[in-house]
Amino acid sequence: MGWNSWDAYGLTIDEADFRANATVLAGMKQYGWTYAVIDEGWYMADPFAAKLAERKYLWDANGILIPVEARFPSSAGGAGFKPLADWVHAQGLKFGIHIVRGIPRQVVKENLPIAGSSFHAEDAADMDSPCPWDEGNWGIKDNAAGQAYYDSMLKLYAGWGLDYIKVDCISDHPYRPTEIRQIAEAIRKTGRPIVLSLSPGPTKVEHAAEVAKYAQMWRITDDHWDGWTFKHEGASEFPFGVRDEFDRLAAWAPYVKPGNWPDADMLPEGSLTPHPGLGEPRQSRLTQDEQRTEFTLWAMARSPLIFGGNLTKLDEFTRALMTNKEVVGINQRSAESGPARMPKNDGEPLPWRAWYARTGGTHPQTYLAVFNVSDEAGKWDVAWLGFGLADKPHAVFDIWNQKHIAQAKSLHVEIPAHGCALFRVE
Repeated sequence: MGWNSWDAYGLTIDEADFRANATVLAGMKQYGWTYAVIDEGWYMADPFAAKLAERKYLWDANGILIPVEARFPSSAGGAGFKPLADWVHAQGLKFGIHIVRGIPRQVVKENLPIAGSSFHAEDAADMDSPCPWDEGNWGIKDNAAGQAYYDSMLKLYAGWGLDYIKVDCISDHPYRPTEIRQIAEAIRKTGRPIVLSLSPGPTKVEHAAEVAKYAQMWRITDDHWDGWTFKHEGASEFPFGVRDEFDRLAAWAPYVKPGNWPDADMLPEGSLTPHPGLGEPRQSRLTQDEQRTEFTLWAMARSPLIFGGNLTKLDEFTRALMTNKEVVGINQRSAESGPARMPKNDGEPLPWRAWYARTGGTHPQTYLAVFNVSDEAGKWDVAWLGFGLADKPHAVFDIWNQKHIAQAKSLHVEIPAHGCALFRVE
């Protein structure tokens, strides 16, 4: 659980804005919000420049990206992100950054030395594996020099006090298992517990065992944005809407376990300003029903809850979602969850979806969610058996509406278009 700068700030986050958002996050840490993450661009002197070369990447003498002092004043004098990470830790939070896999192309051109080794940048660079959608870096070879480069990178970042690293262009288009392994090994060598988050999706289900061996989070969709559905051309699924997350999360449900969290991406809710990573500055295009559906689905599916909106402009509805202890608790405390068994519908897609989640411990609780994925309001009676419950009357508590519902032979729901209902079995 935490906050990431991308959905609100894109490449442009600076220290003042980061501290402002982290301060709000710290005010909600009692609900579980923990990680404050600076996404892409912190090493760019001019993130607004149209051409890559004009963005002016900054690296140290050993070719490792470092923060730009003009944007992050506390990094002055070669301090890197350590002063900022120390401040984050003092707020009771944890600190994270984003990188794109590989080594900056200009570093390779200058053939800078790799710290702690006899290698140079050219020895580590894999020029046959650039990121196809980001021209900043070359890939890293699966050799001793490549491992040394990642070792030197993570040693520096761990020394800053890093708790979380999101690595892009590595889990799909293209899938780079060698670099995933190298980064995980470099993290291990630091001796510091650092969450490894892989991006972008869709990570292929056939790679589940391999990514689970090395990473704690991996994206299961391409970038998720604030729409119910989006039109796609060709094989692309960018951007990915709420409606399509149901089937994707269902496919990944068997692979969710402690230490391995298939990631449906950030929550693009609230204020997506001032410079969102996609589109114009705006209030999230999700309706309140859609936003509640998104938050509930992520909670039930045990996806990481990484909020993307501008926390300094948090509206009351969105704040109420983020601070609902019981809903957040479903996400954080469930020992098992998955899609309910759906009735047959003569080959036609059902207008609703259902999920269950069960907490562990000495007093386990069962939660049920029903989602209306159609464009019209609907009324349905859902069988208890589909949730794995005994075929007898049950009583439930309606969490979103805060009311008790008497025993009945089935679960009756009335849900607006794109809305949801969430219950605790009593």
